[in-house]
Amino acid sequence: YDIDLRIPVYSAYLYQPGDDKRPNTWMVEPQLVGSNYPKTMEKEWTLLNRFKVSFEQLSESQALLQDYKNLTGLNRGHLNPNGHHGDPFSRKATFTLTNIVPQDAKLNGGAWNNYEQQTMMRRTQGCNNTYVVVGAVPGKSYIGNGRVNKPSYLWSSACCELGTKNTKAWGVIAENNRDEVELLTLGELEETLSLLYGRESVSLFHSACPRE
Repeated sequence: YDIDLRIPVYSAYLYQPGDDKRPNTWMVEPQLVGSNYPKTMEKEWTLLNRFKVSFEQLSESQALLQDYKNLTGLNRGHLNPNGHHGDPFSRKATFTLTNIVPQDAKLNGGAWNNYEQQTMMRRTQGCNNTYVVVGAVPGKSYIGNGRVNKPSYLWSSACCELGTKNTKAWGVIAENNRDEVELLTLGELEETLSLLYGRESVSLFHSACPRE
């Protein structure tokens, strides 16, 4: 999590889709306020009233619900998708604002959602385990009176185990201002991210995951 930009940098998880009830309560992370606070997620109200955290302390450490109010053409986009988890505790864990980015509303409800729900299901057929790393490339614009960065790109990558030795991998990337997702090889995604992040190289998975 990037405290200055107030958006998640990346998230890694095991793909275990389920259709359990979707949570409806948004949480924040007390540990970002200070190491003396709980490491479990809490509601904003709980931190402000039970733990006596000041509003200034809380707002300095992370994005808040008010940052995402009155958005035009954007909404709260899960980086780590709620629907990729089968048990209620894991699904609840995705409903923290540290897992949220300002996402193009059409992309979030369109091509990105289609990738998360349909493409992932098709591509993981026959996989024993599928590991996912998803992330956001910071952009140049902000919401919440300049507090929360709007990513320029969203990306996701996956590597799945087909058996004891065989693996397959892929990646996708989307500009955060259009309803379009580009399917890539893992190698192509890593090369693209190295350019976008201005890094010499980006490696998302172990070398056993194919780049072609």
